[in-house]
Amino acid sequence: MSTLTGWEGILDEGEVILWQGRPGQGFHVGAGSLIGGVFGLFFAGFAVFWMVMASNAPGNFWMFGLIHFSVGLALSIGSVVGPTWKRRHSWYTLTDRRAFIATDMPFKGRNLKSYPIGPNTVIDYKQGNPATIHFAEEWKRGSKGGSYKVKIGFERLENGDEVMRQVRKAQEVDETMIREHT
Repeated sequence: MSTLTGWEGILDEGEVILWQGRPGQGFHVGAGSLIGGVFGLFFAGFAVFWMVMASNAPGNFWMFGLIHFSVGLALSIGSVVGPTWKRRHSWYTLTDRRAFIATDMPFKGRNLKSYPIGPNTVIDYKQGNPATIHFAEEWKRGSKGGSYKVKIGFERLENGDEVMRQVRKAQEVDETMIREHT
């Protein structure tokens, strides 16, 4: 592949696109999503219990439980539907030097991140259908001030073996460029 329209000013001079694709668009719920969904349901369920008990008190005091019920419902639905929603708004591009992950999320807008692919890049390939190729890690802040590591990569690929061959090709190209400049 070569440079396509729309990539001007983004790709470096001589950088070549090797592959473009998207993650699988089907609905999928992973273990982490299930845990978040169950927690949200318990949170919402407790809020319903609290509202029923508070409804015996005079006035509209029970309505304060609606906030917690809404949060629990949002946690539950967001945990289960969120990852699929994000994949449906994501695009992947691999060049001979970098991997790009683009997202166009409603209410958040467009985002394009690039990650260098070189001979020393650690690649974690989870073969299968769908396959996943991780090539970077980022630290995220937790809600209580802590931080945790998140793997970054092309997820839920239908043609994982072919994409992995292209990733290896990008690593070889980068190694060749290093040898030529030394």
